[in-house]
Amino acid sequence: MKKVLYFVFTAITLLTTTNGCTDLKEQVLDEASVSGLTDKQAAEGIIAPVYARLPDIFLHTNYFALQEISTDEAILPYRGGTDWGDNGIYIAMHQHTYQSTDPNIRNTWNFIMQGLSRSVSAIQALPTNKDASATLFLAEARGMRAYYNMLLLDLFGLVFVKEDLGEISKILRGNDAVEYVKSELLAVEPNLDATVGPGRLSKGACWALLARLYLNSAVWRDVYADKPTFKPEDMDKVVEYCDKVINSNQYQLSKDYFAIFNGDNHDNKELIFAVDQRFDLNGHNRMAYFSLSGDQFPLPAYPSANGTDGPGITPDFYRTWTTAYGAVDPAKADPRFYKENLSIYSNGKDSCVDAAAFNINRGILRGQQYGLKRVNGAFVKCSDGKMLVTKLFHDTRNKPTLAVDFTEQIDFTVAGSNYNTGYRVEKYEFSKKSQSGRNFGEADIVIVRLADIYLMRAEAKLRKSNDAAGALADVNTVRLARTQNTTVTPTALTSMTLDLLYRERGFEFYWEMVRRTDQIRFSKYEDAWTEKTNTDKKKRIFPLPQTAIDGASNLPGYLKQNDSY
Repeated sequence: MKKVLYFVFTAITLLTTTNGCTDLKEQVLDEASVSGLTDKQAAEGIIAPVYARLPDIFLHTNYFALQEISTDEAILPYRGGTDWGDNGIYIAMHQHTYQSTDPNIRNTWNFIMQGLSRSVSAIQALPTNKDASATLFLAEARGMRAYYNMLLLDLFGLVFVKEDLGEISKILRGNDAVEYVKSELLAVEPNLDATVGPGRLSKGACWALLARLYLNSAVWRDVYADKPTFKPEDMDKVVEYCDKVINSNQYQLSKDYFAIFNGDNHDNKELIFAVDQRFDLNGHNRMAYFSLSGDQFPLPAYPSANGTDGPGITPDFYRTWTTAYGAVDPAKADPRFYKENLSIYSNGKDSCVDAAAFNINRGILRGQQYGLKRVNGAFVKCSDGKMLVTKLFHDTRNKPTLAVDFTEQIDFTVAGSNYNTGYRVEKYEFSKKSQSGRNFGEADIVIVRLADIYLMRAEAKLRKSNDAAGALADVNTVRLARTQNTTVTPTALTSMTLDLLYRERGFEFYWEMVRRTDQIRFSKYEDAWTEKTNTDKKKRIFPLPQTAIDGASNLPGYLKQNDSY
């Protein structure tokens, strides 16, 4: 049914226009209304807002919460019985009891819809621009409209078809939605640039998104099916588009795993498509600070930059590592698990470190933590002026006898919700310019990278023809690439199944906001894990925000709530 969508974009999504910080000229949507600008400047002003909401979508309490805290990879209890309570929304997210009033679901919806709205605005404005760049920007805007719809399809089970902000629009679901997104990506692919990026939609990014679309289309066509039906022709397309990315020679696997997530990763050749967070774009540091303790201070220059005692990984996810490597500590078996930057973790004694050389450890952090000790707002120094690195306690929580000693146990009990529970994740490098811990993120946030191309191709080979040998080769290509800046020598796997591939995707992409999508595709989302027993398959997609449904209430039947909400 066709209905007017204009008010949905404006009255709902534009409520959040002023919530983010950006130096992009978001008000410039039509060069005809601007004086003193060249056509090229006007075109750049039109395309910039199309990308400007990506940092807000990829926020710790938005897309991350929906994609990770809903899974076995992340859990966020009431810290100390009070912190991160937020009316139980993170408990509900983890236990699959989320409702249409959840603010994180609403905010994620709003930001995606705002990106969609801005894409449509750009699509309307760019055809009249006379600069040579307008054709490329038009393709990018249309491709980004498809990407935002792809997010909506995965999270909420629908897409919006809209060419003009003032025209009648329609909502598609299931196969119609898949075919629409596919047709849009295919339409823009010839006009995209192969060399831009990773912060813009390139030809390689379009190929990667097509591979992701074909791989997940079995789920998105029939999201409540007991088991997804993977069509052989779809798997062929996954392989085809993965081949295009790999054979383009535009990208390469990073030998240093954690360099993929460093503050200077914009130039890392593994990134295909990412949220551009270079310093002058005013990005955020949430991916780095979210899981750290409030008594972990990563920057000697900024005594206010610390963690927030947020989520940890579940014991279930941690045990996938220990089960895989048996008697060998995963930190000594897999270079993706952990990177030690401070020698005190090996010798256990206080040390003095030059401020310029101080870097916290990366990956999955376990046990007693060491670092900078803050007293009366300043860091304690050694007699030679270097930074004192010592055993940490929860001083900022007024618990000076409780060590910052991360435990495997984390749950919703009193004991499991203390400030020290749960192994933490420091995958993205803590920004060197983050004065508060929250602001000034420099690391681009990964949307898709080359490792995912290899593992998607491996999955397609298994699902189509059980080509275990071909899949194994792709998986080992990724595993064996991580040889730089690590004391661990990666080892090859000797066999491959879908369960092993699922496990390998967890090892490679933990906390990269793909876990929920992976779990649904591998029929794992209804499984039980720590503090989660819900098996309702209707929870595979989220409820439409109640604010959106209320906003459309004068058009009966237009915005129908998803089943079970």
